[in-house]
Amino acid sequence: MNLTISGHHLEVTPALREYVLTKLDRVTRHFDQVVDVSVLLTVEKNKEKERRQRAEVTLHVKGRDIFVEHAAEDLYAAIDTLMDKLDRQVVRHKDRLQDHHHESPKRLTAGAA
Repeated sequence: MNLTISGHHLEVTPALREYVLTKLDRVTRHFDQVVDVSVLLTVEKNKEKERRQRAEVTLHVKGRDIFVEHAAEDLYAAIDTLMDKLDRQVVRHKDRLQDHHHESPKRLTAGAA
């Protein structure tokens, strides 16, 4: 898995890097076929105060790119909500990959007769 953590108008400290890594562990625990992860942390100067800190993730898995973003007043809160959204989308993607189409019992008994 290739991981890129970058900051825009912000220096990515080791504490921020470690926090993002621990949150990404939950996503990779659900789905281990992650090819590439790109995280962008941004501080925007001219936005309203509640939405100034923004976090974005682009997750490349086999067959699909998943993009999630969230903005909040605190960067750690933005990362938390972002990872919750990403986790839900990864679980949904994993469910779509699995085959849930089984033969109905009526067709099995009609085919045997």
